[in-house]
Amino acid sequence: MPKPSTPRRDLYAEVTQKLVAAIEANPGDVKMPWRRTSGQALWRPTNALTGKHYRGINVVMLWGAAETQVTAEGRPLDSNQWATYAQWQEIGAQVRKGEKSSLIVKYGEYEVATEPSDSGKADDDGRRLYLKAYNVFNAAQVDNFALPEAPPPLGPLERIQAAETFVANTGATIVEGGERACYVPSRDEIHMPDEALFTGTETMSRAESYAAVKLHEALHWTSHASRLNRELGKRFGDHQYAAEELIAEIGSALICAELGVSQDVRADHAQYLAHWLQIMKADAKAIFTAAAAAERAADFLKGLQPPGADPVNDRALDVYDAQMRQAAVDEQRHAEPPHRPPDNAPANRRTPRPRRMP
Repeated sequence: MPKPSTPRRDLYAEVTQKLVAAIEANPGDVKMPWRRTSGQALWRPTNALTGKHYRGINVVMLWGAAETQVTAEGRPLDSNQWATYAQWQEIGAQVRKGEKSSLIVKYGEYEVATEPSDSGKADDDGRRLYLKAYNVFNAAQVDNFALPEAPPPLGPLERIQAAETFVANTGATIVEGGERACYVPSRDEIHMPDEALFTGTETMSRAESYAAVKLHEALHWTSHASRLNRELGKRFGDHQYAAEELIAEIGSALICAELGVSQDVRADHAQYLAHWLQIMKADAKAIFTAAAAAERAADFLKGLQPPGADPVNDRALDVYDAQMRQAAVDEQRHAEPPHRPPDNAPANRRTPRPRRMP
């Protein structure tokens, strides 16, 4: 009687389910795994006077301002420090003439006196909401404000060869250097920050962070009209832009898992996804729709690998070899004094090493 076949493990479904669970666990603020040479955090806008992080829609609005605006001199808004005109003056800085402000908003609540209705019941609790607008300027738009000294470069990192081979096999054009990670559709190029700027995170090493970011941008690369022809958002923070970010980050998590870059779904991925889901008003179906699109994109990239190439298997073999070497060291360290086994004792057997695919 033939042995029943073992169902193929649905790695995509497992990763997506774990991402959903991690998001529901309410992970913390998003942090990008590289730093800008200014020493400032790249991802979270902060008030220069109070030191407090901006929250909610203001984060998205300031991200958008940094992406689309420049200073009066044409320089990028490359600091995460923001403040109102009056706050910059309080710090001792001065907004330069001709600089344009960026809009943020503040939600608040106040109470008013109310009268009971004819029925005698207080239908109106007296609470009123208000929305107030503020204009803020980036640190790049002011004088007399010293940014922290740039930290020393960390130097080259040891890249994960399986991920490097995987991306190289796609034929995508990679431009390295600078401080931004992005896919530029008009040039059909992937731009990666200088590897010396990658610091890693609490859950990812420098090398893993570099690989995850490059794979994230490779997923965006599949959106080109000559490939999967996904429509990218034209306005920073709009629905299509958020959906595309979900697709890229889920796809990155999937391929990282296959390449052995990440042994489990890391908090880094969940943090990123949670923020974009919030932008999309926590649409219950958004992540599942994005996961299906991410699977198609991941399959497209895998389809570009040359016949016989198996970076996934090679990476798994590297991990296996490292585990076997460590096991041998541990065995020798804890070995009992040598003794001669009985003549009829069975020979020691080790788990066979998996075969490398041709």
